[in-house]
Amino acid sequence: MPLQMNREVFITCAVTGSGGTQDRSPHVPRSPEQIANSAIAAAKAGAAVVHCHVRDPETGAPSRDLGLYREVTDRIRDSETDMVLNLTAGMGGDIVFGDAENPLPLNAAGTDMVGATERMAHIAECLPEICTLDCGTMNFAEADYVMTNTPGMLRAMGQMMTDLGVKPEIEAFDTGHLWFATQLVKEGILTSPALVQLCMGVPWGAPNDLNTFMAMVNNVPSDWNWSAFSLGRDQMAYVAASVLAGGNVRVGLEDNLWLDKGVLAENYQLVERAVGVVKGMGAKVIGPEAVREKLGLVKRAPVSS
Repeated sequence: MPLQMNREVFITCAVTGSGGTQDRSPHVPRSPEQIANSAIAAAKAGAAVVHCHVRDPETGAPSRDLGLYREVTDRIRDSETDMVLNLTAGMGGDIVFGDAENPLPLNAAGTDMVGATERMAHIAECLPEICTLDCGTMNFAEADYVMTNTPGMLRAMGQMMTDLGVKPEIEAFDTGHLWFATQLVKEGILTSPALVQLCMGVPWGAPNDLNTFMAMVNNVPSDWNWSAFSLGRDQMAYVAASVLAGGNVRVGLEDNLWLDKGVLAENYQLVERAVGVVKGMGAKVIGPEAVREKLGLVKRAPVSS
């Protein structure tokens, strides 16, 4: 099929994530101030969208603390740098089983399972322009950890997002996740055109190869908007691949800690490099206002009282 390269590309920076990277690089932000400052620097470097998790400021462990989300949101919105805020809604669906012979009881230390309303509490409080919807259940890297998102949970959370006026970013880790996303649109739970993030190379979802990538791309409805990313040293290769295949791009420390071999990156440096790749391909990097127009978003005012 002929190439349909994207000529107007937006860049998302995934600022910190919830993986165990906090002790692998001093540049992974932990506190709300560090996360907001890193997001602001990324936006100044060319990221139109910033995707944020929060962490315990002392330990760096992933957190669902409402106050931390509120502080990150306020700091970003009170800054003089414009950006589209995308908060995760992926926390609260973690099951860690016992070993193969004794799957129950669950591992209490790693399991974090809560209801839809609690998983969405910080979204309802902060009202970001975008929030993520992990559109399926998946065995996730570690031996006994399952990222759990049942159809009922996804229908409930998706409806909450729509009712709040927050644009869901469908996180698709495999083709079945895209299949269910189209079902949510058919049911009227999500609106069309939807927004998709293709998550490549995350064990054990869609493997990181171009045949699988194009299968994912070809399962996104033609009128939807999408981005893609891959992990580690393949992050920048997927910047080029996504643009070439007609999509937008995501970079950031959630997915990759390295700028070059032996050189730890900061978020803004990864964004700068992505800007160079996009422009080197003859495409334009668009800013937050153009993204709002493209995706039908409305900029939110600060939520502080």
